[in-house]
Amino acid sequence: MKTKLITREGYTKLKQEHDYLWHTKRPEITKIVTWAASLGDRSENADYTFNKRVLRQIDRRVRFLRKLLPELTIVDYHPQQDGKVFFGAHVEIENEAGETMAFRIVGPEEIYGDAKDYISIDSPMARALLKKEIDDNVTVKTPEGEKEWFINKITYQKST
Repeated sequence: MKTKLITREGYTKLKQEHDYLWHTKRPEITKIVTWAASLGDRSENADYTFNKRVLRQIDRRVRFLRKLLPELTIVDYHPQQDGKVFFGAHVEIENEAGETMAFRIVGPEEIYGDAKDYISIDSPMARALLKKEIDDNVTVKTPEGEKEWFINKITYQKST
């Protein structure tokens, strides 16, 4: 089961997506479908069939967001988190070979799209890092076996 946590930024993005789809995109597509339907034979009307499919995709996403948003718990930064890895942390880690990785631990709904340096709180890496501190060694179970990482840096995005 996916964790129902989300950062404030992630929640805002999902809410904005919902509002854009419902108030802007859907009315635009509905106008096109109505216009295309008025032209007569719908079976060979590419405008109608394509935009009707787009409308179904929008409706499906809106239904998903309307069900999801009330279930999510927004987690804001709290000063007690400083120095340890918790939800919302920006973490930099390094392995024995000196390779570094930097990412932010977020909710599973936030790792898609343009969020390239985000990992889900449900991932093995995030689970292994939780409650650890700078300079701690962390063992992460991966499909290739156990990997050792060293925590270099932990920061948080302070909400305003």
